[in-house]
Amino acid sequence: MSRTASISRKTGETNIELSLNIDGSGQSELETGVPFLTHMLDLFAKHGQFDLKVNAIGDIEIDDHHTTEDIGICLGQVFKEALGDKKGIKRYGNATIPMDETLATVVVDLSNRPHFEIRAEYPSQKVGTFDTELVNEFLWKFALEARMNLHVIVHYGQNTHHIIEAIFKAMARALDEATKIDPRVKGVPSSKGML
Repeated sequence: MSRTASISRKTGETNIELSLNIDGSGQSELETGVPFLTHMLDLFAKHGQFDLKVNAIGDIEIDDHHTTEDIGICLGQVFKEALGDKKGIKRYGNATIPMDETLATVVVDLSNRPHFEIRAEYPSQKVGTFDTELVNEFLWKFALEARMNLHVIVHYGQNTHHIIEAIFKAMARALDEATKIDPRVKGVPSSKGML
């Protein structure tokens, strides 16, 4: 069973080609025009063992908002498509990741009921040229389009870069766990008989 998907999405603000292999080896080819987001997506691919390709052109002369948001939308859509009917998956995943002085936990449920909660504060408004408020925008759009329940808790941290990095690594590892096939699961892991 191949759990892969691709998308082409063009708007007046962005032009994005994105492909994902859930059962990959952590390889990434990333051209986003947003260096800090590229760094986070590379970590996401490596720690989730996902193969991810992104080629995005956006109106970054204005700011990074549209590109960041639209990549989140596209990643969510391909993630949902690649999962298919979700038969045999574990469904739930969680990971707690330290990054120097920071500790972050991410918990996911691939429930088909999108929800996003975050308990995090970013000490700085920017990391390099990247607006840190865009992290929540990306995560919410990713959760919405992937139709997953995504909870993020940053227990503590002082360095904004470390906080965001811990979030992306923990999210990747939680999703790696949730997407694993469990041979004991017959059909989908829900008492309703569907997700």
